[in-house]
Amino acid sequence: RYWRDWSSDVCSSDLPLRNFAVDPDVWWHIKVGATILSTHHFPTSDVYSFTAFGSPWIAYEWLGELVLALVEHAGGMRGLLALDLGLTIAILVALYALATLRSGNSKAAGLTCVLLLPLAYVSLTLRPQMWGYLFLVLTLIVLERFRRGHTGGLWFLPPLFLLWVNIHGSFVLGLFALGVYWASGLVEIHWGNLESHVWAQPQRMRLELVALLTLVALTVTPYGTQACLYPLDMAFSQPVNVGNIQEWQSMTFGDLYGKLFLALIIGFLVAQITLRPTWRLEELILALTGIIGACIHIRFVLAFVPFFAPLFAVILARGFPAYEPGKDKYALNAVMIALVIGAIAWFFPSRAQLDTVMADKWPVKAVAYLKLHPGPKPMLNNYGYGGYLIYQMADVNKVFIDGRGDIYERVGVLGDYLTIARLGVAAPKLLDAYGVQSCIVAHDEVLRTFLENSPAWKKEYSDDLSVLFVRRSRTP
Repeated sequence: RYWRDWSSDVCSSDLPLRNFAVDPDVWWHIKVGATILSTHHFPTSDVYSFTAFGSPWIAYEWLGELVLALVEHAGGMRGLLALDLGLTIAILVALYALATLRSGNSKAAGLTCVLLLPLAYVSLTLRPQMWGYLFLVLTLIVLERFRRGHTGGLWFLPPLFLLWVNIHGSFVLGLFALGVYWASGLVEIHWGNLESHVWAQPQRMRLELVALLTLVALTVTPYGTQACLYPLDMAFSQPVNVGNIQEWQSMTFGDLYGKLFLALIIGFLVAQITLRPTWRLEELILALTGIIGACIHIRFVLAFVPFFAPLFAVILARGFPAYEPGKDKYALNAVMIALVIGAIAWFFPSRAQLDTVMADKWPVKAVAYLKLHPGPKPMLNNYGYGGYLIYQMADVNKVFIDGRGDIYERVGVLGDYLTIARLGVAAPKLLDAYGVQSCIVAHDEVLRTFLENSPAWKKEYSDDLSVLFVRRSRTP
């Protein structure tokens, strides 16, 4: 459902500038950052839920959460939207630079970014992974420049990874790219239109030294090596989380999004047969990895776009003339940039407009009601509301569940919640077992229909988005 919500943001016109595509997790990220700032303590156990309270948990994205909390404190929703827009622009500019560097053609790089933007857009929801997206593209730019003989930028990687490991677990994609570039330079290959050149000894030694420093940098976190090992925990120890959260599902080709992905892959294969471009081993490995990863888990479109963009730009460059500096119109470019900046400033939504969007997507009215009329506790909330409830009511209300699927899977709550939300046979008994006295759910949930028609529950509050139910008689 959340995937459909994100997709609808692409076509929505609720705001003059763009819809604020907020991920459900951003709210608890902000609260965690605010808690760190106020307590000067990095959390090591859960304090936000009653179902996993006290269980071991670390804020492995703490640095990104600090930034989100600071921006929200300084600028509110408008500040968060400005941050979202700024990071989006930075990612697209970096992607354009990468495609231009590889293809040598700025027009082909621009068209590549336009074609890949609908795929990239889904990953551009405000949360710490956006920094990871940007850092991945920057890493690829550094490695491409190094392959071309520009060695100085390589020293940029250890401090980049130091930030990256403290912001988001996608640093493993950067490590993978670094390893592929290194390994591909160990062999000399000239096989059809595939080639690989052996590193000169000074190049290889410098790359290996930087890789070693990068690995050392990954251990510099408030939690030691525990934070850098989290991606392994996600991959091998969270089957319920990975198997049920939408962004971890496989690519589907029945909707427009999947068809666009498939069209790009088919176009690439056709171009490979007809144009027969020459590829380097490392870039082909990365592109194939991106394709396979995106097919297995939609979330890995985040890697597919930057891995695939350089190759696609090389193919499109066949249809554009080479760059001619004499034809540049600097004054016209400056005017166009100024117009774009002016349009962004002019159409940037007001606080009132953002408040309207917030009320349409999050239980703003229901939370306001709960603050005035606290319902009986403990309270069950749906998965998507958990983060917002933490953001608004963490001090007075502990949630049943939120987007931190790792902790809830370890204590068994995630599986129980899925049974309740899907109205499994054991759902009523689980509500009793957790002692749930009230429930806040969305109108379109099957659980709402059950609660509305059950004699054990009564509707306490309802608005256009949410419904609050309470038990008619208390259970232990």
